[in-house]
Amino acid sequence: MRVRERLGISERRQELVTRAMEVGLVGILLLGLYRGNVGVVVNSAIALAVTFLPAMLERDYDIPMDAGLTLWITTAVFLHALGTIGPYRDPTLWWWDHVTHVLSSSLVAAIGYATTRALDEHTDDIYFPPRFTFVFILLFVVAFGVVWEVIEFGVGGLATVLGSDKILTQFGLEDTMKDLLFDTVGGVVVAVWGAAYLSDVVGALTDRLNDESPGAE
Repeated sequence: MRVRERLGISERRQELVTRAMEVGLVGILLLGLYRGNVGVVVNSAIALAVTFLPAMLERDYDIPMDAGLTLWITTAVFLHALGTIGPYRDPTLWWWDHVTHVLSSSLVAAIGYATTRALDEHTDDIYFPPRFTFVFILLFVVAFGVVWEVIEFGVGGLATVLGSDKILTQFGLEDTMKDLLFDTVGGVVVAVWGAAYLSDVVGALTDRLNDESPGAE
């Protein structure tokens, strides 16, 4: 049983929370424009664009995106965008960055998990044992996390050279190591519970691969 089912959270309530966060992202974007803060504007604009992905995937690619998955995606990008207007730099909210990294990395892990499982089910020529899948997801998440940290470092350095606002902020080596640690936590969560939440997505991806295979009618 899924967590939301245990808690008795209806699809309607999940949809309302998602809509509220989308409105919140619009508010953060407007606040960034008012303050003239490029970092807030860019991060909130990208986050807002990401919230439209579930509907696009469902409409254009027949990938089922239920209210829970949509809420998961929206929560991750909303908390990140909200962090840019204060929480990331507030020492009393030291845990904020950790939470956003767990959520963001879980989305990356979900992509890796769904793709791996779809390939596994698509053809008998490919077989991924459960232990391999677990390790692959962790390595996939950590690799993506390393790339992201390099991007943060590069963008931050470029902003310093140009004297402009930082779109992404890098707080040093210790912060980077903590980020990678919590990225791994997000990967473990998906590796352990991915089957319960992503089975419909895996099935849809498998069907799409089957339809696009040579000889498929």
